[in-house]
Amino acid sequence: MSNVFSIVTDTDLVDLHRAHHILENPSLAMRFTHLIGSPIEQGVKILPDKIHQGIHQLTSLSLEKTLNVAVRTLPKNSIRPLRHRLYTGTAIGMGAISGFAGLPALALELPVTTMILFRAIADIAQREGEQLDEVESRLACMEVFALGAAAKEDDAAETGYYGVRVGFSMLLNQAAQYISVHGVSQKGAPILVSLISSIGSRFGVVVSQKTALQMLPIAGSVSGAAINGLFMEHFKEMAQGHFTMRRLERKYGQEMIHTLYNGLGVQDASTNF
Repeated sequence: MSNVFSIVTDTDLVDLHRAHHILENPSLAMRFTHLIGSPIEQGVKILPDKIHQGIHQLTSLSLEKTLNVAVRTLPKNSIRPLRHRLYTGTAIGMGAISGFAGLPALALELPVTTMILFRAIADIAQREGEQLDEVESRLACMEVFALGAAAKEDDAAETGYYGVRVGFSMLLNQAAQYISVHGVSQKGAPILVSLISSIGSRFGVVVSQKTALQMLPIAGSVSGAAINGLFMEHFKEMAQGHFTMRRLERKYGQEMIHTLYNGLGVQDASTNF
C-alpha cells in the first residue's frame, strides 16, 4: 500500500483525504439536527403518508425536469461559471418563500432549487476537468443527487461512496447510451424512468428531511432560508468530493484510486478502534 501511495502526489493525496471525509460522512440530517437541537427523524416520522407520496412525486418531477435541462440546454462546450454565492443566495431566497408559505410552496420551490443546485454541481464538475459536452459527464452531475443520503432499501454494502457508484454504474451507462441515440424526448422510456426512480429514492430521503424540518413547530425559529442554505451547501460539498474522485481516477486509474480510498477507510477504522 505504501508503494501505491508514493505514486500519488502530496497535493492529490490531500484532495483524496478531503474527498473521502466528505463522501463517507454525508448526513445532512446531522446538520439539521445540530441546527434545531432535535433529531430530524422525529419530524420525518410524523409526516402523513399523503405528504410522503406528494414529496416522492415532486422529487421525481424535479429530477425529470433537471435531466432535461442537463441534456438539452446545458451549453455544449463549457458553461460560464457563476459565483457560488449566487446559487446559494437564490436557493436561500426560495427557502425563505417556502418557509413563509408552508408546504404548498414546495411544489414551486423544489423544482427551482433542484435546477439551481444542478447548475452549481455542473460548475464544480467543469472545474474538476469534466467535459460537459459528454452525456456521461452530465449524468455524473445527476448522480450527485443520489450521494447525499441512503435509500430505505439500501444494505450496508451499498451505503458507502463506491457502493453507490457501483450500484448506479450499469444504469448510468445504459441511460447514457440511450440518450446518445434518442435524447430525452421520449417521455416514459423505461431506462430513464428507472434512472429517475433510483436517484429519487435517495434524493427524496433528504427532501423529506428538509420538508419535515420546515413543518416542525420548532422550525418557527429557524427560517426556511437557513434550511435551504444547508441543503445547497451539502450537495455542493458532495459534488466537490465526487468530481475530485473522478479527476483522480482519470489521472491515476480507477483501480488505484479505489484501492487508496478503501485504505483510508481502514486507517480511520483502526484509529477509532
